[in-house]
Amino acid sequence: MHDHEGFIPLLFTRRAAPEMVERAKAFAAEMDARRSVRHFSPDPVPVELINELVRAASTAPSGAHKQPWTFVAVGDPALKQRIREAAEAEEQANYGGRMSEEWLEDLKPLGTDALKPFLEDAPWLIIVFKRVFEVEAEGHKHPNYYVNESVGIATGLLIAAAHHAGLATLTHTPSPMNFLKELLRRPDNERPFLLIPMGFPAEGCLVPDLRRKSLDQVMVVHK
Repeated sequence: MHDHEGFIPLLFTRRAAPEMVERAKAFAAEMDARRSVRHFSPDPVPVELINELVRAASTAPSGAHKQPWTFVAVGDPALKQRIREAAEAEEQANYGGRMSEEWLEDLKPLGTDALKPFLEDAPWLIIVFKRVFEVEAEGHKHPNYYVNESVGIATGLLIAAAHHAGLATLTHTPSPMNFLKELLRRPDNERPFLLIPMGFPAEGCLVPDLRRKSLDQVMVVHK
């Protein structure tokens, strides 16, 4: 049992079971309306909103509370164009031979190809970097822990926060992504994790007619 130094009281509201169930149902319904969007409106989104979404994402738990993430928000049109050009060059190689036939077949229902206009159309690109270590003052490389898990949770919170606020997102994974580190001049301890276009969906935006797995397909209960 630890002493109390360095600890503060937990801010927590305990609710009755019926209220908790209703809150959970409402949140599940809200998130069920979330879809990945590939057609964005160029309508502007204030940076103040992006700030708050990243603030929410940064509340995620992390190994040893190292918070091993950096969110780079890109709204500059010239830089977005350069990111699109570099991403499309990688995607041309992917669709032109890197991807297996099975992978390409799985992508067909989504209607994706090597062209990525959303990288310029969306008002913001949020590039998530994972910090694999920290460099201390004397030059020692101090490791971070459970980096992929921690950054994955933070990214999920970012996507949920954006949807809750009224924005659409896309989880984009051009592979390889090293060009993002170079274009954005990130330090040696960071690696690109995910590229998220963010903004309003284009008017008349269509998305694939997909169905989510049912609860019994994704959950096993032992009681």
